Amino acid sequence: MVLIGPPGSGKGTQAARLVERYGIPHISTGEMFRAALAAKSELGLKAGSFMKAGQLVPDDLVLPMAFERLAMPDCRSGFILDGFPRTHQQAEMLNKWLNEKGWALDFVLVIELPDELILERNTGRRNDPVTGAIYHLKFNPPPPDVAGRVVQRRDDTTEAVSTRLAKYHAEAESIISFYLPKGILRRVNGNGPPEVVIQRIVTAIEETHAPRSLTNNP
Repeated sequence: MVLIGPPGSGKGTQAARLVERYGIPHISTGEMFRAALAAKSELGLKAGSFMKAGQLVPDDLVLPMAFERLAMPDCRSGFILDGFPRTHQQAEMLNKWLNEKGWALDFVLVIELPDELILERNTGRRNDPVTGAIYHLKFNPPPPDVAGRVVQRRDDTTEAVSTRLAKYHAEAESIISFYLPKGILRRVNGNGPPEVVIQRIVTAIEETHAPRSLTNNP
């Protein structure tokens, strides 16, 4: 499956729960790049030069790294892709690679949240520079003795979050347009406690034509 969601949608939390439920690996492109860089592989070192420069890693590096990871033994019973594919072209290449392997995606899950809620979730976050603890001004306020020293990350300002949201929508629209005609797209309401959202996701996965490998797991 492919997991899609805007920044602050709880995608990472839900991916961890899906890993626990179905026993399949969560493949994040960011972690994949960092692992390849740490291993000092040729692809990893090349990707690292783009990452250090703050540039997007080009497809001629992303695609072989992703396919190399998907070919590993732990992916034979399934996988959760997070951050890949990002473009219509990447989705086409993934589809071609899977077809050559005799595989196919079962689901593309889209966690949906209104932009105003995403802004509220992200811009309200505050970090304690002393302990590293993360708070939220509305949902988890810092205690009085900490409130005076918490700071907002530059990535959490309204301007920064709005930019990331615009980028996400452009990418998501491209991916959705590719997968929607294939009948495997599932949209899930991401508003609510994590335990409620995961139940919506599981229902979306298992209520229609669920793969046997998933429904056989507890």
